Amino acid sequence: MESNNGSSNGHLPEDKASPPTDDPASDPSCSCTFSSGMKKRMICTKQMPTRPARSINNVPHMSFDENFRFNHFSCSLCNGYFGPCYGEPVCATCHAFVYPVDPGPMFFFSEKGDDGDSGNDEPSDMGPERNANQNNQGPPPPDPDDEPRELVPIPPPNVPISLPKQLELLCNHREEGDNITAGLVDNLPPEVLLTLFSYLDDLSLWTCAYVCKRWRHLLMSNISDADWEKYTLLRWPLFRQIYFVDDWFRTYGVMLTSAPCRTCVQQMSAQSVPPGEENSWRRNRLKMELKTLRTDPPEGIEAIPLDVKCCHWQATIRGPADSPYAGGLFYLYLQVPYSYPMSPPTVRFVTRIFHPNVSRHGDVGIDSIQHNWSLALTLSKVLISIQSLLTDPYCQVCMEPEIGSLYKQDRKMFENIARAWTWRYAMHDALKPHKDPPFH
Repeated sequence: MESNNGSSNGHLPEDKASPPTDDPASDPSCSCTFSSGMKKRMICTKQMPTRPARSINNVPHMSFDENFRFNHFSCSLCNGYFGPCYGEPVCATCHAFVYPVDPGPMFFFSEKGDDGDSGNDEPSDMGPERNANQNNQGPPPPDPDDEPRELVPIPPPNVPISLPKQLELLCNHREEGDNITAGLVDNLPPEVLLTLFSYLDDLSLWTCAYVCKRWRHLLMSNISDADWEKYTLLRWPLFRQIYFVDDWFRTYGVMLTSAPCRTCVQQMSAQSVPPGEENSWRRNRLKMELKTLRTDPPEGIEAIPLDVKCCHWQATIRGPADSPYAGGLFYLYLQVPYSYPMSPPTVRFVTRIFHPNVSRHGDVGIDSIQHNWSLALTLSKVLISIQSLLTDPYCQVCMEPEIGSLYKQDRKMFENIARAWTWRYAMHDALKPHKDPPFH
């Protein structure tokens, strides 16, 4: 239904230029030609015999083995109705509709009564005079005890395409054939290509490096390893390796390909602040939670805000020792709306994990952030609940029913796949990438 072949009209959109998850070098969409020997070697490596797959009895359409991976041939939500997904679990249109960039509108409705009280203000023991003074003071001054965060001195990445823009692209599609001479892109001089590359963000630059050998050579010659280090720390500020990194481009690549959805990675680090003003209750609540996370964090959990208004957070969860996720460091993306703590945050994994309560897109299926949200819950308690879920999955209601069936019927196979995924996607802080980048 969809086609992953390269564009022959010289237009290289970001999604179509993205390499496959397994091996970016084997993408046949490159506009330049490779040596036949290299192609034969790559084909031979993919035809190696593997262990026979084992299928679940009540789920005959999906089989599992130690090398299991999701095949995203079409969007998991619309099944390709709104367009191809280019190897991602969700297409661009469904992602803009279901997972918007902004954490959501403000759900506080200030319907004040005769006494001027809406009932939404934070209760205080200091009397009504203190509350009136606080309302007239405006935003509180910054706390001198708060430690300033060191930000990478480069501009933030591009914001993903919004839903209205995506719908406009669908309605006003381009006609086939742009009357562009074949091979025009291949014959562009290096000066023109470098000028075009200067308008791209880090994710697009990394994608362009996998288009062909010529583009890769230009990028590697003009973008230093220190720049790729800045790009990596901008996307994953909690990344702290225990080894010496001698190739940050490779590290950036393994971190990006370990994410289930690249749009979520772009969304997480875009630092898009929604319109409106936050209330003092939310600001004070998040300030106390952040102070607690810094001074007394839960074991194996870390979280930091990525923007000024604390709408976007990045968190890490260390896999429990008594689980197949032991040793893994899983990154999560949290969106905290302006209505917090009245409304729950949105939590998604940005590290691939094989778990029945985590969807292939990274969505977490727990009651505490769905219909059983309580004001007593905090961000740290939510992360603790997710960490405990790694030890004891809840298979009565699953985000991935096939994985839940595997967990109940063949626990050993489930643990083997979960452990293999942990080693492959969640141990980049401890295991140095041993594979050289393609085209070397």
